[in-house]
Amino acid sequence: MSFEPGRLILHRNVRRGRIGWVRTGRVVSDDERGLLIHVARDSPVASEVTEAGLGMRAVPFTEWITSSYRLAQATWQGPSLLKFLPTGAAHSVWWFRDDEDRFTNWYVNLEEPGVRWDDGTLAGVDVTDQDLDVIVRPDRRWSWKDEDEFTERLAFPEHYWVADERAVRAEGERVIALAEAGEFPFDGTWCDFRTPPDWDTPDRLPSGWDRPPAR
Repeated sequence: MSFEPGRLILHRNVRRGRIGWVRTGRVVSDDERGLLIHVARDSPVASEVTEAGLGMRAVPFTEWITSSYRLAQATWQGPSLLKFLPTGAAHSVWWFRDDEDRFTNWYVNLEEPGVRWDDGTLAGVDVTDQDLDVIVRPDRRWSWKDEDEFTERLAFPEHYWVADERAVRAEGERVIALAEAGEFPFDGTWCDFRTPPDWDTPDRLPSGWDRPPAR
């Protein structure tokens, strides 16, 4: 299954059969290297929150796992970004930009390989975000991100969606090696990306955005 450039799709995070977040984006390219998505400023999104409206990172995990949830719709805050999902890989790489649309850094999101789906009028890719991340700066210096949250949640295996801590860290270390060597996708590719002028930004999530997860 491949997606045509320019097509609006959904990038969704699924945790233990529940949707954690949803982001709308347009396909930049989809080839043997992987899927590249552009998420525009003010794109419609949704994320799981408690009944009190708090996101998962705003409460201790012990409180999160005993809460009830709902999906709150909003818009993407901050500059646009690119997300690259390499074919078959347990991570994605994001290109963050500043308010002047200039590249600032790469962000390695460790996640289970994406599962694609296409309902005809609506399509997307579902992943399971594994929480631990890596920030890579333009000079290829790097640092782990969210280690405390990752460690906290690993203490609750009956509720957490990460089954193998070592596999997650090993994937991160593999991608770090690529970054240190300046190899694709850390070789400058897409750092100067500009959004095609005919791409519009939808004002709401499309019908079916909350369909059952593909995984």
